[in-house]
Amino acid sequence: MNPLSIGLVQQRWTGSRATMVAATAAAVGRAAAAGAQLVVLQELHTGPYFCQTEDVAVFDLAEPIPGPSTAFFSQVAKEHGVVLVTSLFERRAPGLHHNTAVVFERDGSVAGRYRKMHIPDDPGFYEKFYFTPGDLGFTPIDTSVGRLGVLVCWDQWYPEAARLMAMAGAELLIYPTAIGWNPADPADEQARQRDAWVTIQRAHAVANGVPVVAVNRTGHEADPSGVSAGIRFWGTSFAAGPQGEVLAQAGSDDEAVLTVTVDRDRTADVRRIWPYFRDRRIDAYGGLERRWRD
Repeated sequence: MNPLSIGLVQQRWTGSRATMVAATAAAVGRAAAAGAQLVVLQELHTGPYFCQTEDVAVFDLAEPIPGPSTAFFSQVAKEHGVVLVTSLFERRAPGLHHNTAVVFERDGSVAGRYRKMHIPDDPGFYEKFYFTPGDLGFTPIDTSVGRLGVLVCWDQWYPEAARLMAMAGAELLIYPTAIGWNPADPADEQARQRDAWVTIQRAHAVANGVPVVAVNRTGHEADPSGVSAGIRFWGTSFAAGPQGEVLAQAGSDDEAVLTVTVDRDRTADVRRIWPYFRDRRIDAYGGLERRWRD
């Protein structure tokens, strides 16, 4: 057995950056105290989910990398001796911003970063207004706890992203996330949406024979414009093993610090009995490079 203990930090927005980052640092400490070697935070965890509206003033929230948030979370990782996956609003240049995951080593150094590749543009999720699609590709980040395939939220719906990370040697797929319901949707529709979200990511675990970790926000966040009823983030952060088995899962409405242990050796065992990579017909997949087959 080759165990890895992982902490999942599911939070609600506290109302201010100062209280939010303090709460996050404390949660990382709790995960580390419970034995976590790797801790994963939710998408855009230093502030509210600001993409419900299009507002140029929001660009003032963006930071360079390195910058204040990387300095702070570098110290958090070092203090607790954990590999830490964060999610930040990156200001790369005037008019050029990214939704960026930064991974810190146990000594506080930056192990690598990933810029979100798939950018949604839907009611309540107007991310194309704020984020330029990533340009770092689907490249895993090497750390002292393994090679991490870090992706972000909307990326989690795309099997191509998960596959390319796995093909590059990712031992674990990680998805910092901010997704929730329109409170006006009926309960059955809400259930279908969340079930689809869990199912697609468990399917990535099965199809690639690797564990998956998804960490989502929780709580209700109002629409600053008052046009909609806001978003009720559905939490449900979870970890799944390489056969899609759910190893741990948080509730939908509560903050949580989960710790879960995965066995990294199971990937090799599972791939021996389900050898999808052996049987892929790479000679017949050229059409995947097209938008649509007319």
